[in-house]
Amino acid sequence: MLISRREAAKIGAVTAVSYSRIQGATGRVGLGVIGTGGRGTAVARQFLENPEVELRALCDVYPARMANLQKAAPGVKTFRDHRELLALKEVDAVLIGSPDHWHKDHACDAMNAGKDVYCEKPMCRLRSEAPEMVRTARVTGRICQIGLQQRSGEIYIEPKEKFVASGAIGRISHIDAVWHAGVPGPLPKEPAVKPPDLDWIRFLGPVRYRDWVPGQYLNFRAFLDFNGGKLTDFGHHWMDVVHMYMGERAAKSADFAGGIYYNYNDGRNAPDTCNALFEYDGFSVLFQSNAYGVAPEYGITFYGDKGKLFVNRNRYEFTPAGRNAQPVTRSIPGDITRDHIRNFLDCCKSRKLPNGDAGVASISILPPLLAVQSYLERRRLNFDPDWLEALPL
Repeated sequence: MLISRREAAKIGAVTAVSYSRIQGATGRVGLGVIGTGGRGTAVARQFLENPEVELRALCDVYPARMANLQKAAPGVKTFRDHRELLALKEVDAVLIGSPDHWHKDHACDAMNAGKDVYCEKPMCRLRSEAPEMVRTARVTGRICQIGLQQRSGEIYIEPKEKFVASGAIGRISHIDAVWHAGVPGPLPKEPAVKPPDLDWIRFLGPVRYRDWVPGQYLNFRAFLDFNGGKLTDFGHHWMDVVHMYMGERAAKSADFAGGIYYNYNDGRNAPDTCNALFEYDGFSVLFQSNAYGVAPEYGITFYGDKGKLFVNRNRYEFTPAGRNAQPVTRSIPGDITRDHIRNFLDCCKSRKLPNGDAGVASISILPPLLAVQSYLERRRLNFDPDWLEALPL
């Protein structure tokens, strides 16, 4: 993406202003949170573990969901409309924990308002939204960290350098990326009447209108209007690790197999059984997220001609090829989200690109979204990784 000299100068000016604001007399980072459901609240609490962070504003379409964080910061300002939160000068950075169909608008509006952004994954709902988020980050000079926390976890960084970059694993020809889930149950039918203070229209936002459906609000990931289901919820994480290890380049094809195998006739359209095969230059990746009562350990396995490497968020195991080879293992307890938040806060000060920058996330979101399209169109999808375009039949 090319930008003019005027735009570049503007970026430099905005960056200097934001740096001086964050490093002002108090040295505090004013945090606003958009979307205070379970994940938004949990990540916000991890932000508050950093002494320089001060919670200053919350936004949610349902006021009751802000209650837990309000207790953590009495007197914090609350809103239903994110634009009102973004108008606050005392908010320096924004955590976006809203449903996936809002990520692009919330992130771009925040960056255009001069705020740095930590946006939960998946980055976006549509392929067309990713380039817009990247452009907004570059033109405004804002930090935009996507919540792909593996990028900041020592448990991923160490084996990448030790076994892949060093050549110890040899040539990698295939990768299994596994994140299964349990068997789904029926969607909730209560509350049958929408709570009077829940702004359903604002929740729907950019998607087409429909009357109140409790299951769509309480389990939006079962509906492809709002997200890509397990393919983007789990798939963006694991395909981003693939790109982290193998290079920031999109797949050449995506081929989906699976569907809704536990059908409760409740309107859901996101598949519960997901097997997506991706072809890259020189290797293939099989992503699986199926509905099992007893599932194998989640994680990613890289197969090379000199060994194999398994890694997940708390452990890795490298097994060299050959008879009686002894595996090399390491475990690191804890939640690597804290490391990712720390990287974001450091970059808000240094103005360096964060580990999960929008630029790399915009490439790793492509395979999951291509797999969604393959599922919907019931065909193998060929893709041009140079022009970033899906090819016709």
